[in-house]
Amino acid sequence: MIIFLFVDCPSFCPLSNVLIVAQRLGNRYQTDFIFADAFVYLLTIDFTSYNIELSFIEYIFNFILEVTPIGIRDEQKEKRREEILKASLDLFISKGYTATKIKDIAEAVGMSVGLMFHYFDSKETLYEALIKYGISGPMNTMALANREPIAFFEVAAQQIFKYIEEEPFVAKMFVLMGQASYNNDSPASVKKLLEGFDIYTPTSHLIAKGQADGTIRDGDPMALSLAYWCAIHGIAVMYATNPGQPLPDSEWIVDIIRRK
Repeated sequence: MIIFLFVDCPSFCPLSNVLIVAQRLGNRYQTDFIFADAFVYLLTIDFTSYNIELSFIEYIFNFILEVTPIGIRDEQKEKRREEILKASLDLFISKGYTATKIKDIAEAVGMSVGLMFHYFDSKETLYEALIKYGISGPMNTMALANREPIAFFEVAAQQIFKYIEEEPFVAKMFVLMGQASYNNDSPASVKKLLEGFDIYTPTSHLIAKGQADGTIRDGDPMALSLAYWCAIHGIAVMYATNPGQPLPDSEWIVDIIRRK
């Protein structure tokens, strides 16, 4: 019997490990192997008549994990996961959540759909991971909130523009977050995440504090907070779709709320 073992190895699985697997399985099942180019699909002449267990693929995968060092495996798996997130982000913002299929994402990163499910068990889980990332970014800026109010807004704008310029993924996340907030097709789990996302209220409190110390202009603190963050959001969206355009000076954004 001949088994065709298609090899599109996970990034944490060197081809040499697959060859070791093939040799071990060849001895076990008295078979010959022909290597093609799309792991882990196995075509056999007749599974049952040759008494080849249906746990066959699991055996291969477990052995691959067994012979690959954990540190390398984890590092390369994380790199592959990031590739999936970046590819899915492009597809979600260009095609929308509903129109984007797992198959589209798998093709964009050059892997099988089956292997994709090793990283994310559904399209919804993948979308949730992106939304959680989009929420964590702005909320992490609140770690700067122990600074003087105007200094907080100066540093926050400066850092965000730096990230936008250096990493297109960050600018595109602003596009996704805006779409997810208005898209009726967003999964219920994502809508629930977004309901708890509020960067405006805590920063409006900082604005009120800055008004008290004379560094931030008069006006409704919430309205000023909205003006500041919406300006940043709009610039990020512009840069995501027109990356060749110059970014404004972050100080210009701070001037929206700064007392003159």
